Amino acid sequence: MVVSFSIVPVGNGEELKEDIAAIMELIEQSGLPYKLGAMQTTVEGGQAEVMGLIMACHNRMRERAARVLTHIAIDDREGAQERLTGKVRDVEQVLGRGLSYE
Repeated sequence: MVVSFSIVPVGNGEELKEDIAAIMELIEQSGLPYKLGAMQTTVEGGQAEVMGLIMACHNRMRERAARVLTHIAIDDREGAQERLTGKVRDVEQVLGRGLSYE
């Protein structure tokens, strides 16, 4: 499954880079493939691994803020693998060119 999520501490001000950096440690330590985006992080893996990671990140943020909003979008397709990069590659094939997505 591929899951995009964002975790937002409420009341910590406008600048969030320190808060996001705190949960990136957990994401990197998970060993799951991931891509950090400007407004969300996308990870790929099994349901238990991915949801466990998201809850660990949510809980880490709760240590930093009294209120936390976590948004999750799940793409769960039987037999699908390497979708983190494969979805982009599929669109590039249709277009016949590479896209700038980094």
